[in-house]
Amino acid sequence: MGRHKKRFGQHFLHDEFVLQQITSAINPQANDTIIEIGPGAGALTKHLLPELKQLTVIELDRDLIPALKKLGESFNCELAIINQDVLEVDFTQLASDINTSLRIIGNLPYNISTPVIFKCLESTDAIHEMIFLLQKEVVERLTASPGSKSYGRLSVMAQYHCHTEYLLDVGPEAFTPPPRVDSALVKLKPHDKPLKLLEHKTLQTVVRNAFSQRRKTITNSLKTLISVSEIEALKINPKLRPEQLSVEQFVDLSNHVSTTKIGD
Repeated sequence: MGRHKKRFGQHFLHDEFVLQQITSAINPQANDTIIEIGPGAGALTKHLLPELKQLTVIELDRDLIPALKKLGESFNCELAIINQDVLEVDFTQLASDINTSLRIIGNLPYNISTPVIFKCLESTDAIHEMIFLLQKEVVERLTASPGSKSYGRLSVMAQYHCHTEYLLDVGPEAFTPPPRVDSALVKLKPHDKPLKLLEHKTLQTVVRNAFSQRRKTITNSLKTLISVSEIEALKINPKLRPEQLSVEQFVDLSNHVSTTKIGD
């Protein structure tokens, strides 16, 4: 097993039962194009290699590369290793190079999990699905329904792009060293037909402004972008707080802001 490095936020999975559950959820097929983010010591990788013809892993810690190469050589599977920060990897280009959509999986370090998710959401045209092991609180936010305490900016942006599904809980004891929080597995599958959105940047602005003052009504939090009468014209109650709005309502607000050119 690899040595834990605090600066990489590494927590290595070691529980075989959990690894089998995750592999079952991924359900790797021989011709799948799977990209594993942060394979670490290869605990999940060695469950995937026997099932695949080719696997690509993205690992920043160069000290783990030799062991991963050795692992790849022990299976009849072509293992490609990208020794790079995942936030610098161009998934759209990667899919274009391989000429197929990607299945992206990984036990994501907690300190970069949200940036990685937002990065993947920018490339959903190139991604077939994502299955991530994350801090449980993040999975709750990704899968939250309007009106719930966990529903927020991440919920809206993820659910605009993807169908999100909470798969299973994973306790701290499944990792070395054990994290101080619970984890969970989530599936994000890009919509075949997303809601019609005029400008993605405007949606980001509307959602960010709304949830930056989540205790205020949308009348107050969005007053620099849209008027009360305009909100009412969209058949949305201006007295609602942001967590009470559906993804569709945020898209409607965003499209209106885009057409009136009030947004930044």
